Amino acid sequence: MPGTHENAPTTHEPGDRREFYRIDDHIGLEIRWLETDQATDTDPFIDSPLESLKAEFRRLDQDVKSHLATLAERDRSLAGLIKSLNSKLDTLARIIAFEQNPLQPEDWQDVTLSEGGLSFSSAPDAWKKGDRMAVRMTLPPELYQPRAEAEVYDVHPEDHGNARVHTTFVHINDSDRQQIARHVMRWQIRQRQKE
Repeated sequence: MPGTHENAPTTHEPGDRREFYRIDDHIGLEIRWLETDQATDTDPFIDSPLESLKAEFRRLDQDVKSHLATLAERDRSLAGLIKSLNSKLDTLARIIAFEQNPLQPEDWQDVTLSEGGLSFSSAPDAWKKGDRMAVRMTLPPELYQPRAEAEVYDVHPEDHGNARVHTTFVHINDSDRQQIARHVMRWQIRQRQKE
């Protein structure tokens, strides 16, 4: 059952998987197959004319965060208020973006996720070792959408005819990795609260 147990720590290195914690979760997962020589600076998920506005939003968000650091030295209370308002706007932006481009039911699946990679179920012949893919994950309930480039390092047949595809992230921005780390941490906290 998704979201019910925590696996041992893992790494993104296929040979030694002990650095990152893995969780079993139910997330939105969008996958685009990549050619081995495809440039990683192109975004295979650009599917909206609003992409330039999203880039501007991210730039402004970074600008606010840099000013907050300076303001915190002079007025801690005001900095705390602005930080809360910034988080509120960020959450609202994620909700609006998700409502504008909702995922279909088939885009939600049970995965095993860590900062180093993920595994998911797929058609038996869809992926093979060495294949590369771009992935965009939607992580509830915060609706963060980290992106990464992943490589398949193993494929195992499953009992019901599908295959379990195990990947490692070969290219991921620090901010996206931090979103996954925060999601894993919050998932762990929610599980402890249920116990």
